[in-house]
Amino acid sequence: MAKQWILVLCVLGGLVLGGTALVWYGPGVSAIAAGSKAPNYEAVDLATGDSVKLRDHYRGHVVLINIWATWCIPCKIEMPAMQRVYDSLGPLGFRIAAVSIDQEGPEVVEAFTQGLGLTFDILHDRSGAIQEAYQTTGVPESFLVDTTGIIMKRVIGAHDWASAVNVALIRRLLGDTTAIVGTPLNDRAVTDSVAVAR
Repeated sequence: MAKQWILVLCVLGGLVLGGTALVWYGPGVSAIAAGSKAPNYEAVDLATGDSVKLRDHYRGHVVLINIWATWCIPCKIEMPAMQRVYDSLGPLGFRIAAVSIDQEGPEVVEAFTQGLGLTFDILHDRSGAIQEAYQTTGVPESFLVDTTGIIMKRVIGAHDWASAVNVALIRRLLGDTTAIVGTPLNDRAVTDSVAVAR
């Protein structure tokens, strides 16, 4: 019986030492959530063919970073609302960076977006590594980022970005102090957000 307790204590001691070593010497991985800095991930802008670093490229703008794929039905469902909010707030400086993780070539992504009549920025990451950088759980997943590169809202799943509450939030981030929050729509998306002063 005493040998069993010694074995248990040795195992527990090893776990404590291992956990302590991970905390002190392990890589520093911070959660990508509302309030954290958006990763400066690089993707290809399909309009220009240039590689752009998301945070650097959109610095000074309020931007919705949307990670999606052509095969994703919820992605297709939410994109018309994204286009509506872009049409109304784009002239005020709002941007959308929709990053496709399709493994196929850019022509597949371009045909899909042209079919929907999308005019906001379409980027492509064939490797899909943006999912690791942004710690996503699937597609679609979106990150509303302020002018300084801080994530203000993270949404998992399809979301009505043209709803009154989202339009008001984006307008406040753009500096519109008269934006009034409407009643949020009852959607099934999981959100994480930072309060924005009115």
